[in-house]
Amino acid sequence: MKNRYLSTRIMAIMMAAAMVVSAAPAAFAAERADSETIKEDNQPAADADADAQDSADADKTADAEGTKTEYPLTITTYDYDGNEIETTYEKAPEKVLAVYQGSIETMLALGLEDRLVATAGLDNEVPDELKDAFSKTNYLDEFTPSLETVTMLEPDMILSWSSLFSDKNLGNVTDWIDKGCNTYYNTNTRPDGDRTLENEFTDILNLGKIFDVQDKAQAIVDDAKAVIDKTLAATADVEEKPSVMVLEPLGEDITNYGAKSLGGDMVTQLGATLANPDASTVGKEDIIAANPDVIFVVYMPYAGDDPETVKNDQLAVIQDDEALQSLDAVKNGRVYPIMLSEMYASATRTQDGIETFAKGLYPDVNLD
Repeated sequence: MKNRYLSTRIMAIMMAAAMVVSAAPAAFAAERADSETIKEDNQPAADADADAQDSADADKTADAEGTKTEYPLTITTYDYDGNEIETTYEKAPEKVLAVYQGSIETMLALGLEDRLVATAGLDNEVPDELKDAFSKTNYLDEFTPSLETVTMLEPDMILSWSSLFSDKNLGNVTDWIDKGCNTYYNTNTRPDGDRTLENEFTDILNLGKIFDVQDKAQAIVDDAKAVIDKTLAATADVEEKPSVMVLEPLGEDITNYGAKSLGGDMVTQLGATLANPDASTVGKEDIIAANPDVIFVVYMPYAGDDPETVKNDQLAVIQDDEALQSLDAVKNGRVYPIMLSEMYASATRTQDGIETFAKGLYPDVNLD
C-alpha cells in the first residue's frame, strides 16, 4: 500500500513539473478503484434519504428568501496558463461537469446536484451528508474525462483544476468559452500563484453567485472563518505560539508546505509560525535545524487504499527515523497527520483542515 501511494504521488509530481502547472495529485495514478466501486462506496445509508430530503427542502426555502444573483453576471477566472479572463453568465448553468473531489463536493454542498450533467475524479468518499446527493449524479467511468467524452456531454460549464484544462485533457479554456461553455477552476491550482484561504473562500462565494445560492455559499465560508476567530480568541493569552512544519514524505524527498502554500497560510492564520517558510522541499538536516514544536505529516489515501495504513506509513517516516528522534516535536509526541485534501485546493473541506491544524497546534486549549 505504501509503495502504491508513493508511486502515485511521485508520478503526479513528475507530470506537474513537466507541464509547469499545479497538477492534481491523483490525476495520473497508475491504479485505483474502478468507477463502480467508487459509486458503491459513496452510497448513502438506508436511513439517510429522508433526512437528506428534509435538509434539501429547508435549503430551497432559505434560497428563495435570501440574497439573489442579478444576471448577467461577470466572474473573473483563469486560463490554463494562469492568465486572468472574464466569463459572463446570462443565467445559472444547467449542465455542469465537475471533475475532482473539491469541485464535486462544492456543487453538492451548495445543493446543486441537479445541475450536474456528470461527475468524475473522486479520490476519497464524499462526506456522509453528501452521499445521497452524489448517488444521484452521473459518475463517469473515466477518472479524467477525455475531450471526446466531455464534448459528447455538451456541458454549459466545466468545474475542475487548472491542470486539466489542456488540449490533452478537458480541452482549452478559451475554446470552451467560444463554444458558449464557461469554465472555472480552483484558484489555488493556478500556476505559480500563492495558495491562500482567501482564494478558497472566494471560489465558494463565486460559485454561490453563479448558481444563485449566495446564502449557502456565505454560510460555508462563515463557518470556516468562525473556527479561525474562535481559535485566535481562545489562544489570545498563549504567549509562545508554536513553530510548525507541514511535511509530506515522498520517497527520498520531503515536500515542505511553506508560506506560499494553502497549508502554510492556514497555520499562520491560526497564529502559529512556520519554522521553514521558504523551502519547497527539505532534507532531514533542514528539519533538524528548524526543530519545530509541531510537525504535521501530510497523507493521502486514494480510492481503494486503506486510509489508516496510508496515514500510519506516512507518520512512521518522521516518527520512526532515528535521525529525527532529537526533534522536540517527536520527543513531545506532537507529530500529527493531516489529509492532503484538507489543505491543498480544499474547497468545502477547508473547515476540516483548519480544525485539524487548530487541534494539533493547541491541544491543551478547549476549542469546542
